Amino acid sequence: MDKYVDFVWSNLRIPVEEDVFLTTMMARKLKVSEHSISGLRFLRRSLDARKKPHLVFVYTIQFSLEVPRTEGNRILARVTGLKEAPIEVPVIWTKPTNSLIHRPVVIGAGPAGYFAALTLARRGYAPLVLERGDSVEERTLKVRGFWDTGKLDTESNVQFGEGGAGTFSDGKLTTRIQDRRISDVLETFVKHGAPSEILYLAKPHIGTDILKDVVKRLRQEIVSLGGEVRFRAKVTGLQTSLGRLRKIIVNGEEEIPAEAVILAIGHSARDVYKCLFDMNLTLEKKSFAIGLRVEHPQSLINLSQYGVEEHPHLGPADYQLTYKDVRTGRGAYAFCMCPGGKVVAAASEEGGVVTNGMSGYARDTKIANSAIVVTVGADDFPTAHPLAGLEFQRSWEHKAFIAGGSTYMAPAQRVIDFLERRITNSFDLIPTYSPGVVSYNLHEVLPDAIGDVLERALRVFNGQIKGFTGEKATLTGIETRTSSPIRIVRNAQGESLNLAGLYPAGEGAGYAGGITSAAVDGIRIAEFLMAQFAPIE
Repeated sequence: MDKYVDFVWSNLRIPVEEDVFLTTMMARKLKVSEHSISGLRFLRRSLDARKKPHLVFVYTIQFSLEVPRTEGNRILARVTGLKEAPIEVPVIWTKPTNSLIHRPVVIGAGPAGYFAALTLARRGYAPLVLERGDSVEERTLKVRGFWDTGKLDTESNVQFGEGGAGTFSDGKLTTRIQDRRISDVLETFVKHGAPSEILYLAKPHIGTDILKDVVKRLRQEIVSLGGEVRFRAKVTGLQTSLGRLRKIIVNGEEEIPAEAVILAIGHSARDVYKCLFDMNLTLEKKSFAIGLRVEHPQSLINLSQYGVEEHPHLGPADYQLTYKDVRTGRGAYAFCMCPGGKVVAAASEEGGVVTNGMSGYARDTKIANSAIVVTVGADDFPTAHPLAGLEFQRSWEHKAFIAGGSTYMAPAQRVIDFLERRITNSFDLIPTYSPGVVSYNLHEVLPDAIGDVLERALRVFNGQIKGFTGEKATLTGIETRTSSPIRIVRNAQGESLNLAGLYPAGEGAGYAGGITSAAVDGIRIAEFLMAQFAPIE
């Protein structure tokens, strides 16, 4: 007779105030003793705020119950949402017949690059990781220097450097994809210092402050397993022969032989896109979005989402907003929402202003920010050139740079003034953007069609969150790096269509959007590589 029965309980609803008594309430609903419940594993927790201020956590929990099998079957039949836990089937790997001559190379140390490298290192491939920017420690100093002084290092900034662009954001791990590798990604983050709650929260986040340490530990594991990570190692060219990759050129001079290279460059490596285009690799334009960063007092968002300005059992509230413009067919939506955060300078090129949102794990700045962006596509670009979207981004970033006084200060405006198309004389809520803002009519740093849709979207969002367009709502521009404007087309085996041995991966390749999906894609591409090549003998 089995002593324990393993269950998964879905849609278990617990009032927020009673969450500390979770095991007691489970026992009461199951009609068993608390001592018979063990091995709780939280698979998911979300918040139901539809009847605010009466808020409810909705759990999916795996656990063991110390009861006879017959009693377990009776409980299964009686309790809604309860089912027996599935048995996990391990992935079985087969060794390919072809072995690598040279160690595999991973270009880029963002989530796609590092998780690809970690996957390879754990299977004995001893990868070489090349990152154009600095280590996360040195990179942090460069970024702070840019925010304080406006001095930009074009190779080490919010976009480039160890950890990728997500390191200087909110560390959000929310994703819409469904993939077996997601749990591996989250468990790896926890192993390297992320809070364990990311394993089950519906909207997990790590925070920039913690994520920087996690990234460093990921590097340390790669190195401990025989891999190598090199910084300030910018890939400036590829050598090919008979349609296959042979060598990579680093910093314009060093040649590294390689027949298998994972290209995880991130969405802002515009010089690499140009290099690939010049090599006649198949690139496609893809849609993305641009817009502005909006800021509000966090208490206003809490009041809207929780029914109170500050909830004793919950952290700062977030929001998700979408709008479909009937006049143009464009979509507008909130992107990269950062509760308790700040707006930061995220430029990676001279002569351009780019905004982004960032927050630490505690999300304790009392200011909420989010990008409010509008979709753009092929019809918005003057040519059919694959790099047209890239140039579109660059041109509007330059307009924002000029508007801010050509010093990396950003143009800013109160929302109510944006809607009335007038200059802001004084800010009720001072924009948090560093290195500072200049009052400006933000319609002039947006395409007319985008600004018009943004206006209509903001008015609709004000009906969903009271005060969204109020006097304490502030806009800062411009937000352009929502996703890659380009896709590096790859085949069913994960390789570039035109160049065997080159494996595009992650957000920069146009196949992911955010930390988790990029990490998942990095693992996937590493698996493609391992299916084709065994490690060096």
